Amino acid sequence: QVQLEESGGGLVQPGGSLTLACTATGSISGLYAMGWYRRAPGQQRDLVATITIHGLTNYAASVKGRFTISYDNSKNTVLLQMNSLKPEDTAVYYCALLSSVGTTWGRGTQVTVSS
Repeated sequence: QVQLEESGGGLVQPGGSLTLACTATGSISGLYAMGWYRRAPGQQRDLVATITIHGLTNYAASVKGRFTISYDNSKNTVLLQMNSLKPEDTAVYYCALLSSVGTTWGRGTQVTVSS
């Protein structure tokens, strides 16, 4: 069974930066990508960014140019570097592991952008 451990959320001022980390442990089979999604208050969960095990990335238009996703294959860890944060980035951020057997979700970490 795969488990995802997220870290790095918190409170930051507009224009600031945060880095989220997510490490996958357990029996991982058929992995092809990892990523981050977010759910703002009253909204559905939306894609933020994904990265395949071969390094191909995909970003939501709202974060392109500000966020960078990276993947450390040796540690099964995905990072999300978030720069120039805006109040509208406030959400619970969820790590996702995408494999041939389905999607595994983390428990989520809160990111709040406020002055």
